[in-house]
Order: sequence, then C-alpha cells, then structure tokens
Amino acid sequence: MKTITQSTQAKDIIRTWHIFDVKGKVLGRIATEIAHALMGKGKPNFVRHLDCGNHVVVVNASHVVVTGKKETDKLYTNYSGFPGGLKTKALWQVRREKPTKILRSAIYGMLPKNKLRDRLVTRLWIYAEADHPYKDKFSA
Repeated sequence: MKTITQSTQAKDIIRTWHIFDVKGKVLGRIATEIAHALMGKGKPNFVRHLDCGNHVVVVNASHVVVTGKKETDKLYTNYSGFPGGLKTKALWQVRREKPTKILRSAIYGMLPKNKLRDRLVTRLWIYAEADHPYKDKFSA
C-alpha cells in the first residue's frame, strides 16, 4: 500500500484573523512575529509557493519601542530618481509624521522578496492607536 503526501492547493487555504497590540514591544521582535502570522508559516499546510497567509491587524503602532540610539540614528530614505531627489528622515521624525510607516517598513522587509509579498501586505492593517474597524472579526 502506497501513501501519497497531499500537496496544499489554493482551495484548501483557510485565512484566520490575528490581532497584535505592539504597545511597549520592541520593533524588530514584534515585526518578525507579525510577518510570521502574515505568511501563515504556523499552519500545518504551509507551502512557500502559495499565499497561505492570514489577516493581521496591528494596534498601538505609535507606541512601539526601539532599543539603543535608533530613535535618532536610524534613517529612512526615499529617492525620487531625479538628481538631488534623495530625502532622508530619522526615526523620530517618521514617528511624528506617520507612526505606522515604521512598523510597515519593518514587516515589509521581513517578507519574502518575490511576487507574493505585495499580495501578503494587502492583508495587513496597521493603526496608530487602539481603535480599529475590525472588532467584529475577533468577537468569536
């Protein structure tokens, strides 16, 4: 008698909802947990070539903590493609203007660099404070 391992197919994927409260958590450590849940790597039917990910809601993103001197030394750059178009901001400036960008860029960098990354990020919702519109997904 032969036993054949069944490969996961797209119709077999079940997406669940996860919520992460990042208040007081270290940026890099919580970003790895969020990326792990976003990819669905904890599922028993995870395969790398399919989008097995879950829906992830992150709250209190403005209260995430960084260690050392990263608050002043970590830089976020943006280049327009034109001469003189390089813009650089420190983490404290980004936190003041758009606090969700800090966590989004950390999670985005931890996702696989392939065609699935943009599809995975569509199921990531980050909010600067505790209130979010997906409360009904977690009441069960």
